[in-house]
Amino acid sequence: MHAVGVLALLAASGYAVSVFPHSILAFLLFQASILALYLAPMRRWLKVALAVLALGVLMPAIGTVNGYYLEVATQVGIFVALALGLNIVVGLAGLLDLGYVAFFAVGAYLWAIFGSPQANQIFGGGFPLAPGWFFVFLLVGLAVAALTGVLLGLPVLRLRGDYLAIVTLGFGEVVRVLANNLDKPINLTNGPKGITPISRPPLPFDPARLPGVSLGLLYSLYFYFLVLLVLFVVIAVNQRLADSHIGRAWEAIREDETAAQAMGVPLVRTKLLAFACGASFAGVIGVLFAAKQVFINPESFTFLESIGVLAMVILGGMGSIPGPALGATIVTVLNLQVLKGLSLWLNDLRNSGTIVFGYNLADLPTQLEPAKYERMVFGLILVLMMIFRPEGILPARRRRRVLVDD
Repeated sequence: MHAVGVLALLAASGYAVSVFPHSILAFLLFQASILALYLAPMRRWLKVALAVLALGVLMPAIGTVNGYYLEVATQVGIFVALALGLNIVVGLAGLLDLGYVAFFAVGAYLWAIFGSPQANQIFGGGFPLAPGWFFVFLLVGLAVAALTGVLLGLPVLRLRGDYLAIVTLGFGEVVRVLANNLDKPINLTNGPKGITPISRPPLPFDPARLPGVSLGLLYSLYFYFLVLLVLFVVIAVNQRLADSHIGRAWEAIREDETAAQAMGVPLVRTKLLAFACGASFAGVIGVLFAAKQVFINPESFTFLESIGVLAMVILGGMGSIPGPALGATIVTVLNLQVLKGLSLWLNDLRNSGTIVFGYNLADLPTQLEPAKYERMVFGLILVLMMIFRPEGILPARRRRRVLVDD
């Protein structure tokens, strides 16, 4: 019965989006149906089958009706992967990292430099690399970002809490400032102008075989499935790490570092491994992000981006896998859809001179747009969460016992 109900909800929400392709509420209903699928009491294989149906069939079908929804879903997948990477460092190991976006930038700039003519200014010629090199650079981004995570971890091994947060914050800013200023004496990053055009990975088939489909839609679908594939790998690795002796060691360090060391947990190696694992996910996603956007500049990797990913982890529930995934979905949808949709709706009411309770909305100040206050909205959400549900929406069972049952 539960499976039938969830399937009916998925079908109804998909039909609603196809009938009302510009309705934010219809798309939010579809996203809520996926959450209902996760919470429904049914066998795991059936959940997986319905999830494949929803994400692998219904979502692409919806994206062909309205490409913006496919863009939102792809962005959600990117930030879910970033949140799960940061969750290893913050949620499992308990190491507060405020410069996580730096690893994201490392992966993005790696492919941006070698996948564009920018590398010609460094090596003299022979670039950009062929689009097929993108798949090699997914592994290169993973390795280089992991190495960067180790280099960050080495000088901060003795730091905890606020001191660790300050150092990682500084590291993130150092990477951004370097990206902003390494346009001289050798032009490595092209400075604040950014790098473009960045090569996209080759399509797995000849687009001429589908003459009625635009190349833009084909690439949107392609990147959507690439993000889904990377996200599947990230979730699988997270699950294996959380259930392994390494994951137990991270949790021991998070709960009590001194007691963990007394029980034989090697602090240096375990902390470095946490930084390396979390950074490697960000490096892979950075490569994918650069190829998808075709253009990057330092403003894509500010301190606020790190805070945004941290907010996703805290909102969803640190230490669990579905928690950060849900937190990333909520924050991304609020940013890309809900707040912008409210702003457009409010502007329409203002332009039409709608009167509410005797007040003409045309007299509202132009500064009153919800999209301009997204950080304030996120802040209010986090404050309310810390008051009413400090463990997050979908926390790990152990963290829920500590924060609620005690």
